[in-house]
Amino acid sequence: MNTAVNFLIAGCIAMMAGVAFGAFGAHALREHIAPDLLAVYQTGVAYHFYHSLGLLSVGLTTAFAGRSALLTWAGALMIAGLLLFSGSLYLLALTGIRTFGAVTPLGGLAWITAWGLFALALWRWHRKS
Repeated sequence: MNTAVNFLIAGCIAMMAGVAFGAFGAHALREHIAPDLLAVYQTGVAYHFYHSLGLLSVGLTTAFAGRSALLTWAGALMIAGLLLFSGSLYLLALTGIRTFGAVTPLGGLAWITAWGLFALALWRWHRKS
């Protein structure tokens, strides 16, 4: 499979997981965890959705503009951010172990870098065409 299809599939799976995590939080967790931890969980779900859409965008752009190292890195960092940022918030909310929160900024940094690389890839592609 090519890079574009891989990112599109990963984006679809990430969106599916976002719906499942969101539903789990809304229906199963509400009565079982403290409100502050539920808010942490909901933040993880919100950013999960935003960056799943970002991953789909990288996949669509790769399909349209062609594969590039910048787009490949942007997609990979979107995935890393999903795991590190949202994943750490899910674990923090579910376990109450605050040290999981130390990983969260690494996911945020991955996303910041991904969006910057994505913008640079688009700028270079536009300049070339």
